[in-house]
Amino acid sequence: MSEAIDRSTVYRLRPGWRLQWEEAQQCHVLLYPEGMVQLNESAGAILTLLDGKRDVAALIAELERRYPQAPVQELAQDVEEFLHDASNQGWIHHG
Repeated sequence: MSEAIDRSTVYRLRPGWRLQWEEAQQCHVLLYPEGMVQLNESAGAILTLLDGKRDVAALIAELERRYPQAPVQELAQDVEEFLHDASNQGWIHHG
């Protein structure tokens, strides 16, 4: 990861993009005007928590609560890396 994620940052989906569960594919998908991104389970779990109110620290805390078997340091690092990548892809933004 090239730069650290500020854990007080609040992310949300990019305007015009929508997250939904796709029953036929048994996964979350990210819908946007030009298409769709099929998400793995981890990405879906993270994106479902992006509500425009919860900051990164709260998001990590909620995932730690939901997945107590996950190693805490790895979970936090994975979330930060995913948010960095999703931001670079233009899926999410903050501010």
